[in-house]
Amino acid sequence: MNLNRRGLLAGLLACPVCAGLARAEGAHWAYEGHGGADEWGKLDSKFQACAVGAEQSPIDLKKATKADIGTLKIGWTPEANKIVNNGHTIQLNVAGASTAQLDGEAFVLKQYHFHTPSEHALSGARTDMEVHFVHANAAGKLAVVGVFMKSGAAHKGFSAIMAAAPKAEGEAALAAAIDPKSFLPKTKARFRYEGSLTTPPCSEIVDWNVFEQPVEVAENDIRAFVNLFPMNARPLQAIGRRFLLKGV
Repeated sequence: MNLNRRGLLAGLLACPVCAGLARAEGAHWAYEGHGGADEWGKLDSKFQACAVGAEQSPIDLKKATKADIGTLKIGWTPEANKIVNNGHTIQLNVAGASTAQLDGEAFVLKQYHFHTPSEHALSGARTDMEVHFVHANAAGKLAVVGVFMKSGAAHKGFSAIMAAAPKAEGEAALAAAIDPKSFLPKTKARFRYEGSLTTPPCSEIVDWNVFEQPVEVAENDIRAFVNLFPMNARPLQAIGRRFLLKGV
């Protein structure tokens, strides 16, 4: 990738590393219709990367090169998070005790949130949902861990989240702690690539790590999410000249 170009865009269009990571400040935006994904780059000067960026996300995870993609050590801890319906997704804000190390570099888990259908695709196919765990380091760089979700056996944590999730914009609290590690698949094969936020301002400051194996969640919990957000996935973006790597 062109590190100078990426650094320039990150400096000009960087997303504030805060509770608003999944809801950028600026013009109103949507996924479809007026203000939809095709218009994001025109809505606000802060959203220019959505239109002009060359390292945008999500992408189709296909034709990956097998490689040593470095180490990912996850140190998430159970927590009774605050749940936020921010008008775009259901998001769980994390107090700061959960961390991850990527190639030995420390990142703090800020929040995790959900999309339907999955934002990334596996060889052209999207799953029912996808969860994104958003981490930030002291310099403002983001490391996002993505996990595919599909209909199947009930997932205790996701069921608790959907039972407590606000039906309109607002906040709620979980009655009991949820272990975010319960969303990790048993098989650790993952894809890694350099990309962007999948919502405005689409800043190209994300090191993406997406697990190949999906986790199962109950169909009725998926329907509960879809009732709130029928579609909150950005269209697939061109991979361009980037490397898509796959390791175990």
